[in-house]
Amino acid sequence: MSFPTESRLTRTATSTGYARTRYDDTARSTVLAVRGVQSWRRVRAIARAVWRAIVDTVTPVGWVVLGVAVLGLAVGLPLGLLEFAAAGGAALLLLVLSVPFLFSARAYQVRLLLAHDRVVAGTPVTGELVVTNVGRSVALPGRVDVPVGAGLVDVNVPLLRPRHDFREKVVIPTAARGIITVGPARTVRGDPLGILTREATWEDTHTLYVHPVTTALRSTAAGFIRDLEGSASRTIVDADFSFHALRPYVPGDSPRQIHWKSTAKTGALMVRQYEETRRSRMVIALALGENEYASDDEFELAVSAAASIGIRGIRDGRDVDVVVGGEVPEFARRAVRTIRELTTVSTRTLLDDLAGIDRSERVNPLRDVTSLAAETHPDVSVAFLLCGSTVTPAQLQSASLAFSSEVAVAALVCAPSAEPGIRRLGSMSVLSIGLLDDLRHLLAKGAQS
Repeated sequence: MSFPTESRLTRTATSTGYARTRYDDTARSTVLAVRGVQSWRRVRAIARAVWRAIVDTVTPVGWVVLGVAVLGLAVGLPLGLLEFAAAGGAALLLLVLSVPFLFSARAYQVRLLLAHDRVVAGTPVTGELVVTNVGRSVALPGRVDVPVGAGLVDVNVPLLRPRHDFREKVVIPTAARGIITVGPARTVRGDPLGILTREATWEDTHTLYVHPVTTALRSTAAGFIRDLEGSASRTIVDADFSFHALRPYVPGDSPRQIHWKSTAKTGALMVRQYEETRRSRMVIALALGENEYASDDEFELAVSAAASIGIRGIRDGRDVDVVVGGEVPEFARRAVRTIRELTTVSTRTLLDDLAGIDRSERVNPLRDVTSLAAETHPDVSVAFLLCGSTVTPAQLQSASLAFSSEVAVAALVCAPSAEPGIRRLGSMSVLSIGLLDDLRHLLAKGAQS
């Protein structure tokens, strides 16, 4: 019986009467070839790892020193040039003396502790960097680099005995609003001349939210609507809370709406009509276009004003929606309208989202933002439009026309150099503010009027 997987061939000589067997060496050669390829791949991977380690360890200064050592010894010794040989020997000695400084490069354990993860712009944050020697021997002096946003904080670590800590205060500047990523910390070990360095990166990363500056607004001045439960509109409905008038009965009316006293007096069926009561929903539309502000100060003032109004509305129990222009692709800038709604579950979530917004050239203008906001929230009762001084009155009026005539619309033009004041533009109130404190006074004045 024979199998298809047999690796030998059997031949029988009929003349001699004995069997002769010859083994096939093809499988054995294939195995050796595969093992050779695998070994070559391992060697190549090891060589790449070693070369990567060398590249990461040798600094630009180290490459210069290495080049001097190779060139000096290669030229000075065969040709008998004493100067070249001395320079090469000195460079080689520096390389050898730099190696011990790389020992115990990972003997550190680095922790970064922040006092707060959310602050208002202008309030510095103090952190503490804790470096622990977790090794069994003395750790040579080193350096810890802590990335703070686009900057870098360097902390020099002295000689550390085993199981000892080194603590250093780190002050994180928060002059501007934004989201700052602190970390991950990176330990750097190297010689004093900077020839060789070894780095180790830690995974401890913190996100610091720098909220915009806000001002406290009075509850009755937040949206020109004093009631917190709702406002009666001019839309007539058959069932609500605000009574409007009586009208004759028509087939299909609910019998529960029949006013029996009026029916008895007139002799005809009369039913009640009501004014639709809407919940006080507030929409805050913030312009993000690069050309909608004359400077960064105007934009920061608009963000602070939006944050102040939104916080007051959330604390008053209103339905608040903060909308901004969405990012539009370059190829579809004129064809796509999109908005982004910020999270208004709480004041913290709103401030977190406002900390990360910025102006852009590829966003929808304020007119498209208000149009989409009116379509998305048809039950809006008051709307605030925030922009800079470059937006013209015609553009403001065009943006306000996206809302119905029953919506109270107020536009806030933020310009630090402008005089504070209120003016009427059709049915819309236009508030000009130069400082954030002007917002509180103008809203209170508008609510009283």
